Amino acid sequence: MIEVEHIKVGYNDTIIIDDLSVSLPRGKITTIIGPNGCGKSTLLKSISRILKVTEGAVFIDGKAIAETKSRDLAKKMAILPQTAEAPAGLTVRELITYGRFPHQSRFGKLKQEDTKAIDWALAATNLTAFSDRPIEALSGGQRQRVWIAMALAQDTEIVILDEPTTYLDMSHQLDVLQLLARLNEEQHKTIVMVLHDLNHASRFSHYLIAMRDGKLVTQGAPAQVMTAPILQEVFQIQAMLTACPFSQNPICLSYGKAE
Repeated sequence: MIEVEHIKVGYNDTIIIDDLSVSLPRGKITTIIGPNGCGKSTLLKSISRILKVTEGAVFIDGKAIAETKSRDLAKKMAILPQTAEAPAGLTVRELITYGRFPHQSRFGKLKQEDTKAIDWALAATNLTAFSDRPIEALSGGQRQRVWIAMALAQDTEIVILDEPTTYLDMSHQLDVLQLLARLNEEQHKTIVMVLHDLNHASRFSHYLIAMRDGKLVTQGAPAQVMTAPILQEVFQIQAMLTACPFSQNPICLSYGKAE
């Protein structure tokens, strides 16, 4: 569904990714893993056109995103950035309503289909009871669910998330990841995200992309990527692996520094 072909991208004069090609499957959960500064978020921003590639191209269903109108792209792809801040005073429903912007007319009035999408996003994220509550009155995990609900209200086939579990405790991390898994299974959403927790990445993903120093190390199913040799190459660690009792995918029991 998403094809990244020989892209080169960076910030100012610093090249972060140079000649990277990767494929992301439709209807699956794909997670990008790798050490800090390896280009994970840069790749995500390139896929979502937040960053412009200087060479190569990104394609969705065979069409280059550089040639796609912004409103058309927003109807196909919803983006949850790493740090999302809501204007003060907004309620949960008001923030989720922003997700309908790509579908609204120039007069900006909500139609019946907009209201239906907002109500569905509230229900899907278990936020209906909080719809009139101010964003600042919510816990961190609840706020993250509101941002995911806004992305869902956008009603796109693709949802892109940059470290959606950052700053959340273990219980709230699980809430968010189980929600994404449910949306993938029930709504057939294509989900692409960056995670630092390898065990979460392996447990909740169908496909992993491993990066180091702006380069692709490997890509494939968790059983193909979560191996001791690959983790040593990517993270410079010696990992002890076992099977996750929930997913049967590999997880890291413990690790030491590779010599």
